[in-house]
Amino acid sequence: MNRIEQFKKDLKAKRALKVIAGIDNYDIESVKRVVSAADMGGASAVDVAAREDIIYIAKELSNIAVCVSSIEPEKLLMAKENGADMLEIGNFDAMYKKGMRVTAEEILDITSRTIDLVGHDIFLSVTVPGHIDISEQIELAQKLEKMGVDLIQTEGACVANVSNTGARGLLEKANVSIANTIELSRNVEVPIMTASGITPTTSRMAFAAGASAIGVGSCINKLSSVIEMIAVVRSFVEQHEKAEEKEEMFI
Repeated sequence: MNRIEQFKKDLKAKRALKVIAGIDNYDIESVKRVVSAADMGGASAVDVAAREDIIYIAKELSNIAVCVSSIEPEKLLMAKENGADMLEIGNFDAMYKKGMRVTAEEILDITSRTIDLVGHDIFLSVTVPGHIDISEQIELAQKLEKMGVDLIQTEGACVANVSNTGARGLLEKANVSIANTIELSRNVEVPIMTASGITPTTSRMAFAAGASAIGVGSCINKLSSVIEMIAVVRSFVEQHEKAEEKEEMFI
């Protein structure tokens, strides 16, 4: 089974895990650590920046699906031509750090131009911005579904109001992304990936809310060693395995 088929299998089983290196992470050594940890920890995919050498490294160091993120259609075409298994319009953290906000209209335009360039023969994921009104998110998701998008990713940590530490703080950070997952999963048939602010503490909540996948970034890519990263990736995988074991006990 090839990389993308395995990812689709995990998606169908509602257990897919994507580890995000960062849309603006061009630090080769950092990318190597994240990719290796994602692969050895049991993730379904790793998400990297749109640059040829980084795509090559991700393919060489792992046996999992390599997703390439950008908001530039031309870079996504380059990624396809250089062996990316899937493409992602999103992971807008780099924009948010600069105080920028992307609109629904801009997402539709980027998606349309990307499809015109890359066609429908590669798996395409699109992030629905978490800062826009939920009714607009639903409308955007429905339009993306009609355009043939394969996966819709939620976010929300950029607008989450976190006022506590510990477990309560983790719940507050994930709250918006999970709430958006509930709303979108009720209104489209396209699989949903919950991303932004998700940790091992809140990952099972995301799946319970209707996600078929989760995307995790800073709780892994900010760590300094591969061993630490592998441990966190594995903790996500184990959380889902424990949930499956409990379900089987009651069947």
